[in-house]
Amino acid sequence: MRDLLFKNLTSQDKKRKMISSCEIIDQQGLRSIVSRHFIYIVKEIQAQPAKRPSPHIYILKWHNSDQQREKFFCKVKGSIFAVHKGRLYLILFMHTLKINVAPAPEGSGNNLGLTNDHS
Repeated sequence: MRDLLFKNLTSQDKKRKMISSCEIIDQQGLRSIVSRHFIYIVKEIQAQPAKRPSPHIYILKWHNSDQQREKFFCKVKGSIFAVHKGRLYLILFMHTLKINVAPAPEGSGNNLGLTNDHS
């Protein structure tokens, strides 16, 4: 079974945007939850600064054999310059990816809480 949630939010002035998705997959006794977030902020600037914000990358992986659980997290932050119609913009962005894998809970075959017991 697979559930998918998708969000796309944009500010009224069109200078901030957030896109996110969350996917839950129950397959072969495992539940995987994959979350993705993309955030963009656009700022108009007058001149290109000598130094732009430093890029960052952060990665975390966690594994527990006893509980049969695994987690992965990655965050990338950075910036780029863009020129549009003669104007200079600084675009700041942050992308995150989060994955959790664990044994599927009992009776997770459907989200409505229904069972197949007809006794």
